[in-house]
Amino acid sequence: MAETGTSAEQFPVRVLGGPTALFEYGGLRFLTDPTFDEPRVYDVPGGSLTKTAPPAAAPAGLGRIDVVLLSHDEHPDNLDESGRALLADVPLTLTTPGGGKRLGAGARGLADWETAELDRPGGGTVTVTAVPAVHGPEPRAVVEAAIGEVTGFVLTGAGLPVVYVSGDNASTAAVAETAGRFGPVDTAILFAGAPRVPVLFGGEPLVLDSVQAAEAARVLGARRVVPVHYDSWSHFTEGREELAAAFDAAGLRDRLDWGLRG
Repeated sequence: MAETGTSAEQFPVRVLGGPTALFEYGGLRFLTDPTFDEPRVYDVPGGSLTKTAPPAAAPAGLGRIDVVLLSHDEHPDNLDESGRALLADVPLTLTTPGGGKRLGAGARGLADWETAELDRPGGGTVTVTAVPAVHGPEPRAVVEAAIGEVTGFVLTGAGLPVVYVSGDNASTAAVAETAGRFGPVDTAILFAGAPRVPVLFGGEPLVLDSVQAAEAARVLGARRVVPVHYDSWSHFTEGREELAAAFDAAGLRDRLDWGLRG
């Protein structure tokens, strides 16, 4: 598959930097984890996070956004100040149960396997299902007690491809659980980058590393993988080169699609 994301068999995914991507599905326009601040340092419990690159586009240039798929609201590398401001102009934000309470009007929290039915402009519906995700290398209860809950999403609809958005997930077991219900998937938007924070879990990755991302693609039976969440932050320790090498080694390079940049 071409790395430009322009295959006639697949809808385009516009990759904007970090975890943020924009795509149209079933006539609705979806945005993942909005991060639009310029490079800066954020103070967080136990240290800081540094954004190293600007977004590929500004919110004003994105056009209509119908739904934000927000894996979690508690970390600035998934929802920054500009992203929070954007939520006020979006009709619906789907996120974790806790995030749905914190973000207020326009936000809806979904528990694992809970669904939201969205009306399509031309009739019919898109179903968004919340799926398990674990933001670290330890059991889910341990991770959530330390850094909070996170969710992934699966999008389905009559005559539409199956789309998986992983969110900040580090668990291949969670991927396998999702694959058992929805696989094979047509498009997987996989958060990767192997982010590491020394004070958390011994510096082990908090999201999939490149080898795990390739394994996730295999488990999902994904026809296409669009990686996100591998650039623009100093704590992301693996980038495009490592992802390409891991998919090469797994014999899955033809499934990689780097999306439309900007």
